[in-house]
Amino acid sequence: MIVKRPAAERGHFDHGWLDTSHTFSFADYHDPEHMGFRALRVINEDRVAAGQGFGAHSHRDMEIITYVLDGALAHADSIGNRSTIVPGDVQRMSAGTGITHSEFNARQDEPVHFLQIWLLPDRRGLAPGYEQKAIPESEERGALRLLASRDGRDGTVTIHQDVDLYGSRLEPGERVKHALADGRHAWLQMVRGRIELNGTPLAAGDGAAVSGESALEMVAQESAHLLLFDLG
Repeated sequence: MIVKRPAAERGHFDHGWLDTSHTFSFADYHDPEHMGFRALRVINEDRVAAGQGFGAHSHRDMEIITYVLDGALAHADSIGNRSTIVPGDVQRMSAGTGITHSEFNARQDEPVHFLQIWLLPDRRGLAPGYEQKAIPESEERGALRLLASRDGRDGTVTIHQDVDLYGSRLEPGERVKHALADGRHAWLQMVRGRIELNGTPLAAGDGAAVSGESALEMVAQESAHLLLFDLG
């Protein structure tokens, strides 16, 4: 079964410095029909104006992945990390017992566009942690390239949860396939372009929850960029 989550139905707020869309309930957006999917709790698509950002704030017991699409995002946190995240980077921050961080647009002349993804950890009380890996966009082209995993294999960031996260960039007519093991589920999040997922059309910003399927086929209708979560 594939259940589509249309982009236009997401929670949307324009704060001037921040234009944000929430796939699942978050902050002032509450929809009891969309509280998350399996361990996946948040997918926010954010556009932050030049020189603006999120001041220091704290989290606990959450795996947070930041995936920059355009521009550059400056990160600082209470465990001593300072970095700039650019397209091709995957950042994972484990909030664990508590972490304070800030995220600001690193540039003064253009917005930064990124996805912030939260996953529930497999256990509470982890030590706070941080990881950032650069994965060439070329490795996502025409393929499903693993970006994050429970065991950190293939040069990915490590998530403390039973999740594999893949990225893919497809040209028109290209297709990729993914097998789901028994009892596994998937969430597909479109970044750009249009595809069909087992015949279901999806466009930029759309998501899709997948359960009870053993095989997924994604066929690009135009140049497309997508993220695929394989979830326990």
